[in-house]
Amino acid sequence: MNTLTHFASPQLPLLHRGKVRDSLRAPSGDRLIIVTDRLSAFDSVLETAIPHKGAVLNGLANFWFEKTGHIIPNHVIKLIDANAMLVKEAAPIKVEMVVRQYLTGSMWRGYQAGQRTFSGVTVPDGLTKNQAFPQAIVTPTTKEESDREITPENLVSEGWVTKELYDQMAVKAQMLFAVGSQLLAEKGIILVDTKYEFGLLNGKLILIDEMHTPDSSRFWSAGDYARNPETAEQMDKEYVRQWLIANKKDGQYPRALTPEVAQEASRRYLDIYERIVGEPLPTAETGAADAPHTGRQDARARMQANLVAAGLIKDAWVNIVLGSPTDKEHAEKIRQQLEGYDVFTQLRVASAYQGDEASANMVEVWNNSIEPGVIIAVAGLSNGLGGALAATVNVPVISCPPYKDYAELALNLNSSVIMPSGTPSLTVVRPDNAAQAALRALNIPRLRERLSKDILATKAKLKAADEELRVL
Repeated sequence: MNTLTHFASPQLPLLHRGKVRDSLRAPSGDRLIIVTDRLSAFDSVLETAIPHKGAVLNGLANFWFEKTGHIIPNHVIKLIDANAMLVKEAAPIKVEMVVRQYLTGSMWRGYQAGQRTFSGVTVPDGLTKNQAFPQAIVTPTTKEESDREITPENLVSEGWVTKELYDQMAVKAQMLFAVGSQLLAEKGIILVDTKYEFGLLNGKLILIDEMHTPDSSRFWSAGDYARNPETAEQMDKEYVRQWLIANKKDGQYPRALTPEVAQEASRRYLDIYERIVGEPLPTAETGAADAPHTGRQDARARMQANLVAAGLIKDAWVNIVLGSPTDKEHAEKIRQQLEGYDVFTQLRVASAYQGDEASANMVEVWNNSIEPGVIIAVAGLSNGLGGALAATVNVPVISCPPYKDYAELALNLNSSVIMPSGTPSLTVVRPDNAAQAALRALNIPRLRERLSKDILATKAKLKAADEELRVL
């Protein structure tokens, strides 16, 4: 099964890469959230991705946002892909509103140790593991490097929120929890606890991030809980956590899962999706043949097609990388030749001689781009740029060195053509030919069709010219 573990595109600037979600700036100025199949446990991301996990989280979040829009507006604009959501850019409130209906998890561990007050909420003595509270309680935490319990009063005094804003968040959190609990109860699922995150959009409170997903919430089977409340098993990634605990060695959790554990985790994510939504996850269907937009092919190919269809990206890119800003005129000549082919183009400046962070970030994006791309290196004299790029990126690199005269051309060609092993940089002299070579290297069906038409048009012109001259 294929998984989506990393997202990048030269066309979409990265805003934030979290443990599971990647946030990028859309051309409209809105935010594009990519929910990957990465799995986080015990504050680290595992090396093994879980098939379909990202689509489950994204689909469930969208499902709940639609179900609760009457309670509070949310940031969703449109579901772009099974793993991608376009959302409004809101100012996040750095507070997690944790709502709990049962004494379990970290709260139970604190209770066992003698703690009775949690985020300003005091609970009585004599409670048992997984016991339900008379009514759901709100135990907020701060969103910091390490989240911490905090009372509503301290949230206000420390400047996290105003009292009026906190009260509004608390009321909305309780309302959301009530709706979620009721709907899930009808499906034989208990919403044990969850977290909500809010933001401000034009000064108004909205719901952001995710809600009622296996990663943000704790679910129990109602039947399992009725049989034995203290042993009720979580219907989420607790299965993976328990496997990691059981296989801990020398104080370290495993960094990777076995194929069997990953497959079982995937099955559990898909099961909770189907139980909540009432139908299977569409992109997990495998009975039909592959087709664009169905999700029954490679997840990256499906996402690329959907992002292109939504107008968020072009289907290919060409990055023209300059060794120096003085090479801009030559680079612009190349870029002009790419106009009219509906390919994303961009000028960048990088050095072959210093491994700076900016250059490393460029390479990371190029090597992981969701769409195909080509790099054209523009550097003269001792052209180490083309070779340095070709040795570190997994896309075609074409060197097109600038020159003032034939003497400089000879020097530049010598440094561009003679490359050591493992640096497959191609060299083209003319800017127009460099652009044409890049279009061919992309090898996209629509470009091949367009280029075939260009070739036929050129042949027709030559034939017309031949006939005209032959008459003379």
